[in-house]
Amino acid sequence: MAAPVQRSFIASPGSWAKTGLLALHASGAHRFAPKSLAGVGAILMLHRVREADGAGFAPNAALEVTPEFLDATIRHVGDLGYDFVSLDEAVRRLKERDFIRPFVVFTLDDGYRDNLTDAAPVFRRHNIPFTVYLSTGLPDGTAEFWWVALELIIAGASKLHVRFADGAETIACATTEQKNAAWFAIYWRLRAGSEDAMRTEIARLADEQGIDLAALTRELALSWDEVRELAADPLASIEAHTAGHFALAKLDGACAREQIAQGLARHEAELGRRPRHFSYPYGDPGSAGEREFAMAREFGFASATTTCKGLIQPRHADRLAALPRLSLNGHYQDVRIVEVLLSGLPFAMARPFAGASID
Repeated sequence: MAAPVQRSFIASPGSWAKTGLLALHASGAHRFAPKSLAGVGAILMLHRVREADGAGFAPNAALEVTPEFLDATIRHVGDLGYDFVSLDEAVRRLKERDFIRPFVVFTLDDGYRDNLTDAAPVFRRHNIPFTVYLSTGLPDGTAEFWWVALELIIAGASKLHVRFADGAETIACATTEQKNAAWFAIYWRLRAGSEDAMRTEIARLADEQGIDLAALTRELALSWDEVRELAADPLASIEAHTAGHFALAKLDGACAREQIAQGLARHEAELGRRPRHFSYPYGDPGSAGEREFAMAREFGFASATTTCKGLIQPRHADRLAALPRLSLNGHYQDVRIVEVLLSGLPFAMARPFAGASID
């Protein structure tokens, strides 16, 4: 059984952590932090890039940044003296201990269509390489954006009768406040259970609410033709993220390996190349651990990234299958926060708090 999913201590747009990060910037303390805290670079993690829709209930907003914020981040990070590099170049620098200048790598998880329509133009404008970690079940139509579906389910309901592993419960979700509370009540309890049970229950709720999961995937995911269009861009690299986007640590060994192998096979069949790099779905400690890191090495990936929060240190040359990333969180679209996080100071300050992370 995988460890329970842990929530980030940055929980909402108005949380004390955001205030604290901005206070650190205002104080200038991050500029005096030991250089060792900043490490040698960072792998930045994104999911969606699109204009904000202004919805009051938007629990997945953490996974979305605007093109304008992405553009501003690139400009600001460049001004801080970072090189923008590919994953291949980042791995080379780690292996050869080429740490003369700090680097940043941009990665986007899952395979949203807006990676092509909204994100890629920003990267092209700045001539910056970027990686899309693709779950092949999304263009295949065999996987779903269940987290988006859950948002739509709650958004459209006044109450829901949800079947959890420890019993059913009726949850009110008529008001925006109730919807936000319902999201945390439902999302985290379903995530704590098995992957199959979670998806089965979300599919049942979606059917009750008249939400077509397959149509939602077709709307949001890159098609294979669009993946090929993106792959033709010399700045873009399409890499592996399994077939079905399951938390590998919750699967038995054979099933976890099959998820990786299926994804690789579909990449090779559709794109004519085998991915060199890998990202663990969800990637938190409850979704990927030492067993999964060993699998990534067995499959011969040059690197594998988690969603564990942190910066790249020289020691990661020996941990290329378990690289941390720094999330560009949609609730914190402020380049001052990016600057503070890149200093490494918030991570050093958070270490005394067990289970704490910056997402």
